[in-house]
Amino acid sequence: MINSTVAELSAALAAGDISSVEITQAYLNRIADLNGELNAFITVCEESALRQAAQADAARATGNNSPLLGIPLAHKDIFCSKDVLTTCGSRMLHNFISPYNAAVVERFNDAGAVLLGKTNMDEFAMGSSNETSFYGAVKNPWNNECVPGGSSGGSAAAVAADLCAMATGTDTGGSIRQPAAFCGVTGFKPSYGRVSRWGMIAFASSLDQAGPIAKSAEDAAIMMNTMAGLDIKDSTSIDKPVEDYTASLNKSLQGLRIGIPKQHFAKGLSAEVEQAVRNALAEYEKLGASIKEIDLPNSHLSVSAYYVVAPAEASANLSRFDGVRYGYRCEDPVDLEDMYKRTRSEGFGEEVKRRILIGTYALSAGFYDAYYRKAQKIRRLIKEDFNSAFKEVDVIVGPTSPHTAFKLGSKSDPVSMYLEDIYTIAVNLAGLPAISIPVGTANGLPMGMHIVGGDFEEAKVLNVAHQLQQNSDWHKQKPAVLASAKGEA
Repeated sequence: MINSTVAELSAALAAGDISSVEITQAYLNRIADLNGELNAFITVCEESALRQAAQADAARATGNNSPLLGIPLAHKDIFCSKDVLTTCGSRMLHNFISPYNAAVVERFNDAGAVLLGKTNMDEFAMGSSNETSFYGAVKNPWNNECVPGGSSGGSAAAVAADLCAMATGTDTGGSIRQPAAFCGVTGFKPSYGRVSRWGMIAFASSLDQAGPIAKSAEDAAIMMNTMAGLDIKDSTSIDKPVEDYTASLNKSLQGLRIGIPKQHFAKGLSAEVEQAVRNALAEYEKLGASIKEIDLPNSHLSVSAYYVVAPAEASANLSRFDGVRYGYRCEDPVDLEDMYKRTRSEGFGEEVKRRILIGTYALSAGFYDAYYRKAQKIRRLIKEDFNSAFKEVDVIVGPTSPHTAFKLGSKSDPVSMYLEDIYTIAVNLAGLPAISIPVGTANGLPMGMHIVGGDFEEAKVLNVAHQLQQNSDWHKQKPAVLASAKGEA
């Protein structure tokens, strides 16, 4: 049961073969058995989950067969959830019980999904390994000596280990797609503005985007049907009709033009990952697609531009955490200034403080033009590169990460960690939709392939991913170490 996809669970619920209470209890058992080892969840909502499941079963009994009704999910702990601890992986919010639901949470609630709990993450979504969390590092289900990727590593690990049927994540520079690649699951970043950011604790407002993490592209499409759409509370939400993302999943790929960036198949890419991606490309050719090498000449500047823009926005967004209104406050402050200083020094972790300092510096008088404005100009060039490429091809395909998951604690240098997102960051700077799907394993660890589409071409990206998954079984491979774990039903 817990190995099933969302589509399979939904069909079984509709047929009356299983109940939501049974599914939910099976996942709760699995969490109880494995979360101590994986540390994927910060908060588990056992009582409320079973109550929601019972309500879903009652609704099913009246003839309601909504696709997500009674399906258990987990939310990344960056989404405010009413009456549930919402920490953002930080000491700063270790005691914050949200008084309201984020728009994404509300939409899943309205769809009847069952909230199992909140997943661990890099503090304030700043990290590429899930090691910066105040609650400790998440372990990769394929090898618990390795990272699951970040910042949505808790959600990716939870889906990979069958601790939930589906999960939400957020992606600022690759934080859905890179963990999906490291954990062997499907992770989708929609176009900027396609999914509401209201109630999603902000890191970098012009880059952050919520998206689904699931076992297949079909499941991601089902989730997107609930997540996507205009939200008048979010000024960056796009007023554009939402299509049924499942409707075109089975569209033929005959005549599809796939572009592969020469910059993404150069020095630094492991031989195993390159071969896995090329094997997948060969499958696409069998399905009628053509392959063409393309040039993204400014892609090498994406990491540098990102690490000016994102910290600058973070320094502004995180200024609200000062110990005055909510969250952590230092003990026995001498005066207001002392409270501000010690609260922020004690409440934030090292990586968050590092990015706040970088961002404040880049925005300061005398350096704004030299750094922030220049980074925004580079961002525009990167967007124009993609615009030019999409005149020649329909989608862009390459590796999600240069290699498989690395060992916990093996990257102490911040710059080497920042380079983990070298293939994914440009997509956030350009605001485009992209997905990572599994394309094989090397040395017992999964590898991911990255598919990028044009503005608001979510349906096309999901279709391209789904067709490969219909003609391969890479996305069905599971961590062997978990095969005999308890909680199976």
